[in-house]
Amino acid sequence: MPHPHHTCTPPGSIAAAPRPLLWRKAQNSLLGLFSFFSIIIAVGGMGWILQTVLEQGIGVISLSFLTEPSKPYGELNAGIANALLGTVLIAGLATLIAVPPGIAAGIYLAEFGKNSRFAAALRFCANVMMGVPSIIVGLFIYVLIVIPSGHNSGFAGSVALAVIMFPVIMRTTEDMLAMVPDTLRESALALGMSRSRATLSIVARAARNGMITGVLLSLARVSGETAPLLFTAMFADSWPTSFFSRPTANMPVLINEYTMNSPFEQMNAAGWGAALIITLIILALNIGTRCLFRDPKNR
Repeated sequence: MPHPHHTCTPPGSIAAAPRPLLWRKAQNSLLGLFSFFSIIIAVGGMGWILQTVLEQGIGVISLSFLTEPSKPYGELNAGIANALLGTVLIAGLATLIAVPPGIAAGIYLAEFGKNSRFAAALRFCANVMMGVPSIIVGLFIYVLIVIPSGHNSGFAGSVALAVIMFPVIMRTTEDMLAMVPDTLRESALALGMSRSRATLSIVARAARNGMITGVLLSLARVSGETAPLLFTAMFADSWPTSFFSRPTANMPVLINEYTMNSPFEQMNAAGWGAALIITLIILALNIGTRCLFRDPKNR
């Protein structure tokens, strides 16, 4: 008869031995070392890019460079003012096109159709859209708008960028609304509010900062997109006065044309200067967004 304090091990089984403390410490050290070097590579790569753009582009930055329009190949003292204005118009209209349906779709996914088959299909389509190369989006809008209309235009570029922004805004809105505590929804419904009014007046207001952050970050992402604009907006050495019917100057295509397709050294330098300006704009937009709409608890 076995002793009551003894446990019987079934025949053929082997008792699991605890991992040695030294092995666990080695695993932790290796993981920490890997994380450290990953951060160094990421930060170092970004620093290298910024340093290169700064060194190559800082020499051409001047007031006339920022206020004069671009000029045809070979002409001296070309500026980027028309390209800056064109980029603002293209990105601004893209935001106006993408934000209303993006936020509406995000609200539907988070509040009304959360577990429906249609919502699952919509999420799947959004994930696919976020993974589609931007040049494919540009080609799609080229076939959809440019070919039927017979001309490139800034409007076509805005539609292409809006297609890229839409899934990002939708998923960000859904995620921000999902973070709102259910107690707010329950309290609003208990006060007699309808589901739609509670969503728009209480839940969406609580998630407002996060939703705005998503919109601004998606705007920062598309502001430097070149491939869609090569098929849609193209480029013109003039002010964007015919935004809906003619090619429109913009910063990404200007950088591509000046640095890759021009044999003139001064235009190459102007391309680097334009790259520096748009890099600083996107960097400021990202940093400003995160600082302005950061959670007060994390400050």
